[in-house]
Amino acid sequence: MNTDITVILNKGSIKHTLNKSEILSLLKTKDTNKLFKVANKIRKLYVGDEVHLRALIEFSNYCQQNCLYCGLRRDNTKLIRYRMEPNKIIDLVQKAKDYGYKTIVLQSGQDSYYTIEKMKKIILAIKNLNVALTLSIGEKTFEEYRAYRNAGTDKYLLKIETTDQNVYNKLNPGMSLKNRKNCIKNIKKLGYETGSGIIVGLPGQTLESIVEDIIYMQSIPVDMVGIGPFIYNPNTPITCPPKNNNNTYFELSLKIIAILRILIPDINIPATTAMETVKPNGRLIALQSGANVVMPNATEINYKKYYEIYPGKICLKDSPEHCRCCIESKIKSIKRYISTDVGIPQ
Repeated sequence: MNTDITVILNKGSIKHTLNKSEILSLLKTKDTNKLFKVANKIRKLYVGDEVHLRALIEFSNYCQQNCLYCGLRRDNTKLIRYRMEPNKIIDLVQKAKDYGYKTIVLQSGQDSYYTIEKMKKIILAIKNLNVALTLSIGEKTFEEYRAYRNAGTDKYLLKIETTDQNVYNKLNPGMSLKNRKNCIKNIKKLGYETGSGIIVGLPGQTLESIVEDIIYMQSIPVDMVGIGPFIYNPNTPITCPPKNNNNTYFELSLKIIAILRILIPDINIPATTAMETVKPNGRLIALQSGANVVMPNATEINYKKYYEIYPGKICLKDSPEHCRCCIESKIKSIKRYISTDVGIPQ
């Protein structure tokens, strides 16, 4: 196995391809500064210094799935549930546009309350506001994905979470990894800008399985990828991991971001909220390690405190307007700037 990190990084920088053993070497390396420096250089070369902002609106925390690691899981009776009606969602989108956002991300649990007709009404109204739209609302049929696409949805985000069959089966009861992959295949087939991603640090996950995750996302290939550390929620059945694992998961998430930037150089990679939840200024660190997107929360305070996938999420008491101003100031502090376009790869 070639463990010479400089040789591996030189190959990746030129060919944007690595074999499994080379990816594993990068995941194991302690020479992280070299890895992040190369990824940041490739980010600058292929997507520049602009940072794309996506306004995140969490419009429902109901979910029919029962994933063991997620606070929105169906059997979590301690969570106060909410749903926004279409007019409320559209109102929040208008406000987000007024704050200067060019792209809206509508996110929810997998909630069957929102029928095709309800979603089409929401999508058409949002597209009339002349913004790009991303949906992140779970597994749907091909017909549903097609209806959303025909109504004008530009992007769809569906995390694979893990490609390890055993881990997936254990953590996602009643779900199918095969169906998850098929959903992502359908999203790509329909012409969406296709997003996926993984949770780093899931129980049973190994570095070898993460290698397979990376190869899977390159094989699609994804247009955007969300990488974030696993954060334990006490209202789930999973056993609490050691507290010092947060730093381990954070650094490993950074490595994965950097590797994906090297392998898919023009990809959109968010600096996720979870990164900053476990590490002060975690989003800025991610932006300097290969990321080029941030998704500030544009959900109103009285809703977003209940969208508790994991506890301790940052900015829960901050208004959408404050979040918008705050992140712009932070981005400027690292000599990057806010993009004025929607950032859809051509």
